[in-house]
Amino acid sequence: MYDNIFNENNMIEFQNLLRTHNKSITTAESCTGGLVASMITEISGSSDIFNGSIVTYSNKIKNQELGVKLDTLEKYGAVSIQVVSEMLDGVLKKFDADFAIAISGIAGPNGGVKNKPVGTVVIGISGKNIDKNIEIFLFKGDRKEVQIQAAKTSLKKVFNFFQKTLDK
Repeated sequence: MYDNIFNENNMIEFQNLLRTHNKSITTAESCTGGLVASMITEISGSSDIFNGSIVTYSNKIKNQELGVKLDTLEKYGAVSIQVVSEMLDGVLKKFDADFAIAISGIAGPNGGVKNKPVGTVVIGISGKNIDKNIEIFLFKGDRKEVQIQAAKTSLKKVFNFFQKTLDK
């Protein structure tokens, strides 16, 4: 499903590229509930490039495990560029990885509001000593479809992000 966004061949190519350059990746996931980590570890040998990840579904765990400030959560809400930015900082530090994905969103069918409807997902990509790239997406479909699109979009983003760092 949604193989046009990111597929198994893309994942193998991405992992081989990380391996070749001795780089690692980690994830901090909320609305995707570990789906990105699952997609990474579906490939045999992924332990070379992936030490672990964290699912920070609640605000309490975002704060406790990733150091997301309670003030940031209160002021902007969990589904925000500011929170995803702090998630990226926290997960890079926690897992000592070279690259990170952080995702927070509203997969539905409940939880949407006027300015953040169901399908709103904030995806952030970062790396050690590399500027963050954080975007807001609006995915269509049911809960599972939103989760899959978010996960695959994040992997596509980090793959492209990593390739661009190699060009520098």
